[in-house]
Amino acid sequence: MPSKLNLISTYALLVFIWATTPLAIVWSVTDLHSLWALALRFFIALPLAVILLLIVRAKFPVNAQSLHSYVAGAFSFIGSQIFTYLATAYLSSGIIALMFGLAPIITGLIGYFAFKIRLHRMQWLGMLIAVSGLGIICLGGSQQHVQPQGIALMLLSVFIYCASIFWVKKVNAPLQPMAQATGSIIVSALFAACMLPFIWPYAPVEMPGAKSLIGLGYAVVMASLVAMFCYFKLVKNIKAATLSLTTVLTPMIAMAVGALLNDEKVTMLVVAGAAVLLSGLFVYFYQDIKASRALAHKVKAEQ
Repeated sequence: MPSKLNLISTYALLVFIWATTPLAIVWSVTDLHSLWALALRFFIALPLAVILLLIVRAKFPVNAQSLHSYVAGAFSFIGSQIFTYLATAYLSSGIIALMFGLAPIITGLIGYFAFKIRLHRMQWLGMLIAVSGLGIICLGGSQQHVQPQGIALMLLSVFIYCASIFWVKKVNAPLQPMAQATGSIIVSALFAACMLPFIWPYAPVEMPGAKSLIGLGYAVVMASLVAMFCYFKLVKNIKAATLSLTTVLTPMIAMAVGALLNDEKVTMLVVAGAAVLLSGLFVYFYQDIKASRALAHKVKAEQ
C-alpha cells in the first residue's frame, strides 16, 4: 500500500487538476462541437495511455473481472463526461465544478438506497442546505450563464461519476492504477467511436483555434491520463466518501480560475448560492470531521 505522504500528494494533485479541468473543457469546445471535443479527447488519450502502460511495464489483464472493472471505470470517464460536455452550453466552468461539489451527497444517497448505509440527521440537514444553495444558484438566471438545462445535465453527470466509484470498488479487480486507467480509456474510446455516425455532420473542417487546442491538450494529458491515474490509485486505497471530498475542495478554486483566465462573471447571487451549498457540505461532513479531529487528538495524546 502507498505511504500516507504519497496518498496525500496524489490527492492534492487530483484536486488541482479537477479544479482546472472544467475550464479546459469549456475552452476545448470553443471551436469544436462538444461531443467531438469529447471524442477527440479519448482518441488522442488512447495511444498515449498505451505508451505509458508499456513504459511503466504494468500488467494489463484481460480476464472477465478486469474487463468488468474497465467498463465500470469508463462510466466515470465518458459516461459522466458526455453530460458535462453538453452542459458547457449552459454553464460556466466555475458552476460546472461547483456542481461536482455535490458528489459526496449523491454518493451518500447511493450508499443509503443501494447499500443500506445509515445517514445521520446532520447529513440529511446538510443535504437540504446544499440543495437550497443549488436553488439560489439557479436563480442567477440565463443571462449569468446558469441555466436549468445545464444543472440537470450536471446532476446526471455527477450521479454517474459517483455510481462508478461504487462499481469499481465492488468489482475490486486486482489491477494497477495505470492498467485500470488505460482499460477504461480503451472502453471510452470505443464508445466515442460508436458516437461518430451521430455527430459526423458536426465534424471539424478546419484546425481549431489556440484556445480549443490548449483546452483539448490539457483535458487529454492532465484530466484523462494524470488525473485518472491518481483517481484509480485513490479508489483502491481510500473510502469512496473520502475520495468524493475532492469535489468539495475544487469549486471555489475553479470559480477563481474561470474568473481570472476566462473572464467569467460571478454575481453576488451565485456567490451566495455557492456559499450556502458549501455550508451544506460542511454540515454533511461535520460528524466525520469531528471524529477525525478526536482521533487525531487521541493519537497525539498517546504519543
